[in-house]
Amino acid sequence: QVQLVESGGGLVQPGGSLRLSCAASGSIFSINAMGWYRQAPGKERELVALFTSGGSTNYADSVKGRFTISRDNAKNIVYLQLNSLKPEDTAVYYCHAEIVSYLKYVGLYWGQGTQVTVSS
Repeated sequence: QVQLVESGGGLVQPGGSLRLSCAASGSIFSINAMGWYRQAPGKERELVALFTSGGSTNYADSVKGRFTISRDNAKNIVYLQLNSLKPEDTAVYYCHAEIVSYLKYVGLYWGQGTQVTVSS
């Protein structure tokens, strides 16, 4: 059993900042990749930022230079720092991970999401 739990969302004015957290827990042998997606109303879910299995980072062009992904491997937590927020950043942000269990089962997991609303 693996769980991903997001936190840190909220309401912020344009130009403001937030920091999102995602904690993975359960029967985890290793985490191959971990990152963030978002879905705005009426739009498809899109990749925002990702730690790959090799430890490199990928960012969507729309957030590059404004958002920063980081992690605490000892605690199985990934963070997303959101700076210079724009109204178009408004979305539900989902944590996503590829995780290997102690039984060597490889699965894809998603959190329940945390709402980020950017509005004046």
